[in-house]
This record gives sequence, C-alpha cells and structure tokens, in this order.
Amino acid sequence: MMWFLYLLIFIGLSLLVFLAVSFVLFRPDDYSAFDSHDFKSRTALPSTANKDVIERVRNMGNDLRGVRGRARILAIRKYMDSISDDLHMVSTVTATDEPRGEWVVAPGADTRRRILYIHGGAWMAGSPRSHRSITDQLSQVSEAAVFAVDYRLMPEYRYMAGVEDCRKAYEWLLSNGPEGKQEAQIMVIAGDSAGGGHTLALIAWLRDQKLRQADAAIALSPSTDMTMTAPSNRSNVATDPMLGPMFSSLQKIPLPVLWWFSTATFRMRPASPEASPLRGPLHDLPPTLIQVSDCEMLVDNAKRYAAKAQAEGSPVELHIWQGMVHVWQIFGPMLPEADEAFDDMAEFLRAHTGAAHQARVG
Repeated sequence: MMWFLYLLIFIGLSLLVFLAVSFVLFRPDDYSAFDSHDFKSRTALPSTANKDVIERVRNMGNDLRGVRGRARILAIRKYMDSISDDLHMVSTVTATDEPRGEWVVAPGADTRRRILYIHGGAWMAGSPRSHRSITDQLSQVSEAAVFAVDYRLMPEYRYMAGVEDCRKAYEWLLSNGPEGKQEAQIMVIAGDSAGGGHTLALIAWLRDQKLRQADAAIALSPSTDMTMTAPSNRSNVATDPMLGPMFSSLQKIPLPVLWWFSTATFRMRPASPEASPLRGPLHDLPPTLIQVSDCEMLVDNAKRYAAKAQAEGSPVELHIWQGMVHVWQIFGPMLPEADEAFDDMAEFLRAHTGAAHQARVG
C-alpha cells in the first residue's frame, strides 16, 4: 500500500507545482473593483419577439448537439451565414479581394465617411455575409460606407492573422473608398462579440502606433477579457441562451487549465492586450459606445472595460439592455430592440463624428 501513498503524494505535489507555475505565468490583475460601477440601463422589459429569437437560438443549439470538432465549426459557419438568406437589404453590396471583404453602402451614404466592421463568431465562424443585417442597418443610420472585413479565422489560421487583417483593412480604408482611391474624412471602427474585442484592441494599437485614430468606435457585446475571471462568465451561463450552452462545460474546468488551453489555442497568454483589450492601457482612446445585455456571460467584461477606460480618462459609454440574447442586433428584421440599438448608435455617431467631420473639413 506504500506505493499507493507515494503515488498520491506525487500527484498532490505535481498539482501544487502546476498551480504555482500557472499562477506565476498567467494570473491576471484583479479588476473586481470595477464590478460595482453603475452604467446606463434600459429598463423596459423585452418584447414578445425576443422569445422567438431565444427559441431560434436554442433550436440552433439543439441542432448542433452531438456535433464535434471540424464538423461543428462548419455547421456553425453555415448557420451564421444563413441568417442573411431572407434579408431584404437596402444597401448595395460589393465584394473586394484585397483586402478581402465587402462594401455595404446605403442610398445617400457619404463614401468619405467610412466604418470598418469586424464580425463576431468566436474567431472561428462568421463572415461579412452572416452580419449583413448589421452592416446594412449600420450604413443607413450612420450615412456612411461600411466595409466588412473578411479576416482569417481559426483554426485554419492563427489568431494574430485575423488581427493583422483588421489592422491592414483599417489602414487601407484611410485612403480607399467604394469608388477607389479617396481619403476618408470620418473613420469609425465597429464590431460584435469576438469582433468587438478586435475593435477595442485595434483602437489601442492605433494609439500605440501613433497612426490616425478612429473618430469613434462601437462594440456590441464585446469580448474584452479571455482570462474568464469576471463573475458573469459563470453566473450568467444559465441566462445566456447563445453562449451559455456553448461554454457551460468549461465551468467545471479550473481556471489555470483554461489559461493553458487558451495559450495553446491562441498562441499567446490570455491576458495579452491583443486577446484581452481590458488588460492593456486604456488611456487616450476615441469616443466608444458599448452595448450589452444584462443576462449574457460577457456583461461584466464590458462593465470592467468601460469602468477602467473611464478611470484612465477615455470617453467610453456602456448601455445595458435587459434580457436580450448575445448580439441581439443581428436579429434586426424580427426584433424591435435591435432597431432601438441602432437608434442608440445613430445618436452616438451624430454626437461624435459630426464634430470630427467639422474639424476635418473646417
């Protein structure tokens, strides 16, 4: 029996060493002090149409049950692209090869006003096609030309390949519009979920590189922190019909194990600013609007980002809706709260890009 005792001691010591090394290498700063910050919240209860959206999301989850690996990724990509199948678009759509993506331009849009849109999909799914309900509406309310970048996805490409595509697309947009070479007067960066994280990381990168900064940024339910230390990452699993079923199995895995897995998958530490914009400096950023639902897993990540950015002097607004699914704006044709969210974006852009426009042309 002594061998069994030695085995237990060896396992126990190995676990202690593993935990110690993990916390030395990965343990992030504690941002729980930002959890108590108050933000503007929409108090109206969800519309009845929200139930239909939730049911649609749950049906998608049921269809994917038991599908694993590469087949699951392909099924999610197919489902996301199908969202726009029956969409009646007001805007014209023009594909580009370099950079890869598509222009979405509403009637009457000023093509010198440009928005780089970065789609979500957990860095492994999504496309300009899947998010046309957002880019079409965004071009209308902003009166700007929207370029949806088709950045490289995991696992076929490394995480930083997608980041680099977004950076190159932004720099290209500075001097190229739908009609060809033309300097941009107004630049906005917007994105949702994983693309929202890319958006927030991109404006920080522009600041650090001393490149022309965006006049404004919009992040819808953004991923701001891959360390998964915010309370809602666990407390809102049951109330998030989109992300909850996808990530519920991770709740049983200790954080140090998740940090190692994330490092191996993304080829960078989860606390790196490129992966977790919350974890980098947030000073000198452009006016930024964040929209999020109170019942989704990422709400506390958004709160922490907004509170930290405000503390460092950046004009970041966080608007919270009640009971909405993750990135509810994509369900615009069937959800009145999506229209309200776009009205909110329009008001934000009028307030911030109007002044920037006058400054550039004056």
